[in-house]
Amino acid sequence: MTQVVSKRSGSDADDVVLLAVPASPAYLGVLRTATAGLAARLQFTLDEIEDLRIAVDEACAMLLAVASETPQLGDTVELACRFTVTADALTVETSVPLGSPTERLPGGESFAWQVLSALADEVSAAVDGLQARIRLTKRRPK
Repeated sequence: MTQVVSKRSGSDADDVVLLAVPASPAYLGVLRTATAGLAARLQFTLDEIEDLRIAVDEACAMLLAVASETPQLGDTVELACRFTVTADALTVETSVPLGSPTERLPGGESFAWQVLSALADEVSAAVDGLQARIRLTKRRPK
């Protein structure tokens, strides 16, 4: 099930868009398209938009590789994506549930991590309990 929530509170507040899709490569196109649309709102160049699309795709692929195969409470395992649009940046935080707290994301030396670091201005990852997260930020060109 795909879920979309957008919230904005006040004229100077950030826009937040939440998407949750089944944790399957078949749904990554939805997240790439959302990324491109939101980046276009910030007037990113076509190259910067494509870089962000690739970065989100790579982050999601890393998360899918460690995602739990066991649905919780009979639900489909979801890949969640939180887009935060500010006046000067787009931050994308992706997350999936883990099967065990011992699961780990690829290290900073991995090719996938090098790709993320080259395509986004800020990149971080964390495993918190049974949840893995990757956060990317791309700043608007000045």
